[in-house]
Amino acid sequence: MSERPFLRMDNIHKSFGEIIVSAGVTLEVEEGEIHSLLGENGAGKSVLMSILCGILSPNSGQIIYKGRPLNIGSPREAIRHRIGMVHQHFMLVPNLTVAENYVLGQGSPLRLIHDMEKVHARIRELSDRYGLGVRPDAVIEDLSVGEQQRVEILKVLYHGTDLLILDEPTAVLTPQETDRLLDLMRGLVKDGKTVIFISHKLDEVMRVSDRISVMRDCRVVHTTRVADTDPRELARLMVGRDVLMELPRAPADPGDVVLSVEGLSCRNDLGLPALRDIGLQVRRGEIVGVAGVSGNGQTELALAIAGLLPIDSGRLALNGRDITGLSPAEINARAFAHIPEDRHKMGILMPLSLAENAILERYDQPPFAARGMLQRRRIAAHTRDLIARFRIKTPDEEERIANLSGGNQQKLVVARELARDPDFILVSQLTRGIDIGAIEFILQEMLKQRDAGRAILLISTELEELFAICDRILVMFHGQILGEVPADRSRLEEVGLLMAGQKAGHVAQEA
Repeated sequence: MSERPFLRMDNIHKSFGEIIVSAGVTLEVEEGEIHSLLGENGAGKSVLMSILCGILSPNSGQIIYKGRPLNIGSPREAIRHRIGMVHQHFMLVPNLTVAENYVLGQGSPLRLIHDMEKVHARIRELSDRYGLGVRPDAVIEDLSVGEQQRVEILKVLYHGTDLLILDEPTAVLTPQETDRLLDLMRGLVKDGKTVIFISHKLDEVMRVSDRISVMRDCRVVHTTRVADTDPRELARLMVGRDVLMELPRAPADPGDVVLSVEGLSCRNDLGLPALRDIGLQVRRGEIVGVAGVSGNGQTELALAIAGLLPIDSGRLALNGRDITGLSPAEINARAFAHIPEDRHKMGILMPLSLAENAILERYDQPPFAARGMLQRRRIAAHTRDLIARFRIKTPDEEERIANLSGGNQQKLVVARELARDPDFILVSQLTRGIDIGAIEFILQEMLKQRDAGRAILLISTELEELFAICDRILVMFHGQILGEVPADRSRLEEVGLLMAGQKAGHVAQEA
């Protein structure tokens, strides 16, 4: 480490009331390196970077940048100091062009209109220089997720940057788009930039980093050169214990068909076609995965199966009985469990306790109710059992679920749904927003359910999750199932091509 690092964040403290989100973080980044920042959800990674790019202000601590103290009061000031951040959730106006997005808030509209030819020329120059393929006149809403990602990166480069922060940039990309992004990061470093890469994907971090810092409990606990570590050590540092990198599992032994979907078509909440003639089956004792870039109909597929989205045509059957058109309550009354995509919107009620959340769908049924009265002792005992079995970190069953971490909230949702003893389990984005330790536990639980004879449909944008526990993988593109692939990591490239709409060397056309 040089005596004067390019960036030093020294003893950074930040809290919101009694909640500490940065507990004296010290981080050093060398000029011209890709420095990865790893950590569980809530470890403080994004908070630290939000402080660096002017979105948040620290309670105490000092930032030294290019050898000088740095006080940043806003993102505009960060840009002036040539610090740029590409956020996990894109910050683009969908109905404007690329060029119009780049000049928003940059001065007089009349002057900018006069200068738009120069703006277009600059965008084309940077796009060609870094091989980004960005067209200045393209409308954002017409671009794929991967193209929007490149637009965001070029936007930061357009405004000028020496330090580029990428927050979970590969979360919505296909494997091929991810490879292209990692190559771009190396190209930026060769061009004199410095990159901070926030990710939870250990394989990507190992592939692209020069050095890695691991955060735990809102502190940096370890910094190492990539050549001196491995994924197993990094996972242990993140969680504080050894983590299984490969989950042991026996071959599947599928039985009778539990869920059958035939010719399913429906529209999204804007009235546009979302699913087009979907057909699939899930059998007892198997986990069927559904892969695809976010926004290709996976959300609507889950909602339609759960009775939460009207169906235009097609048929749904559970254990051979038609459930097409049934209400969510009628479907819930069957041997059906649903672990939803967004636990906060559809899985839990944040103001309620764990005990109340644990009986949400069965509060009026025995043994939790008798003669219209809640049986509180039985509810408490049931919840304590779930807490123990699923290792949920909480003071007791009366704790408000809002006070738990995302991983522990998800464990409660999973525990509640599995306690219903279902034949079929519909799972959407099982591990979204949770850390590697909770991921390991929940994936192991899904394998136990499979081995107990449950039929599981697992919808996920995380390919590693699908390859870890699925028996076969269906790939969705533009509301259709484009192909089926065995859950074999050697088929990753094939899955990625299907996710991008390519099949047998041809680009799939919309119906």
